[in-house]
Amino acid sequence: MTILKALLDQRRAFAARGLKLNMTRGVPCKEQLELSTPMLHITDTSSRGIDCRNYGQLEGLPEAREFFAGYLNSVYEETVVGGNSSLSLMHDVIAHARLRGVPGDTDEIWRKQCVFLCLGPGYDRHFTICESLGINMLPVRMTADGPDMDQVRSFVQNKSVVGMWLTYPYHNPTGITYSDETLRALISMKTANGGFRIFLDKAYAVHDLTERRARLLDVRAESLKCGTQDRVFQFCSTSKITWAGAGVCAMSASPTNVAWFQRWLFAQTIGPDKLNQLRHVRFLKNMEGVYGLMAEHRKILRPKFDTVDKVLRTCIGQTDIASWTTPEGGYFISLEVEQGCAKRVVELASGVGVELTKAGATHPYGRDFEDKYVRLAPTYPSLIELDDASEVIANSVHIASIEKRENRRVVP
Repeated sequence: MTILKALLDQRRAFAARGLKLNMTRGVPCKEQLELSTPMLHITDTSSRGIDCRNYGQLEGLPEAREFFAGYLNSVYEETVVGGNSSLSLMHDVIAHARLRGVPGDTDEIWRKQCVFLCLGPGYDRHFTICESLGINMLPVRMTADGPDMDQVRSFVQNKSVVGMWLTYPYHNPTGITYSDETLRALISMKTANGGFRIFLDKAYAVHDLTERRARLLDVRAESLKCGTQDRVFQFCSTSKITWAGAGVCAMSASPTNVAWFQRWLFAQTIGPDKLNQLRHVRFLKNMEGVYGLMAEHRKILRPKFDTVDKVLRTCIGQTDIASWTTPEGGYFISLEVEQGCAKRVVELASGVGVELTKAGATHPYGRDFEDKYVRLAPTYPSLIELDDASEVIANSVHIASIEKRENRRVVP
């Protein structure tokens, strides 16, 4: 039996099973959500004399600001706590910057034709914010240490470059953590625009997949040392700690940036959901409480990542047609296939019931010019489903590779 016939027979067997598996997004599974069920029984309504049922506290409940200052390695005065979505907070900051500019913005470029530096592969929802607000995107290559700093230093000499997206630690989707040297270079580098801002998304700051915690550079202290304290906005949320749809988000920035944001926040809201903020503070208590909860998440997630890795190694690990990351944290595995095959892999997998993130989504404008990156999200499916899905993915990679070599489609 030829390899191709065996692959096609296997594919027909997958199709006959009627699989309906979704690996498109990094969604917590039900077992993870259940870990925070005790929070529903917290009925406190007041904190330090503040009635959390009422208006007020635009910057967030004081207890919550203290908690997230610890999370973001910042200080109380420089921390703002909001609703359930850090993505919404990022969008609001950038929307206000587009409407009104930011302190130090050379020639008010933020309000004109401006450019963001975007890592490829990177997080598609970051790119969506830029597209929705009319911000041009310039791709930056990824290295083993993070952004290609030769590219970045060259690009920021143009004053039209006003911002950059980073996910730290455990970059989405590769799972790598930028080196301290790279992060220091980003914080200290000279930029043509005084309003250049880095948007540092700490979505996975505590989402370790091993018992070894991510060791993070103190971004605030480093920027103070370099005199670039206005450069970095840091964001986080509890979306993948407690409940994805009912968490709490926070932001840390310099006093100048916080004062700038507060001015527009007053026009936007009369106060956040302080009851939810209070529930989270009472439930999580402190950072050790967070790490304790995340250890329970890890027990659920580590076997899922291991399952994907094991199946891929068994099925295609002895070939040179693909490679993939084995992250120590975060929510994704980045699969790199042969050039020109990513879209076909996604199409083939979908044809037998396994939905993957759209090929190209990990790059600005959805343009992976090499067509070789596929983002895998192992968190939501069960272990049995992941075993099936990983076999489908390996089968699809193999067939796509054969089709490329033979320059023909072997599957209609």
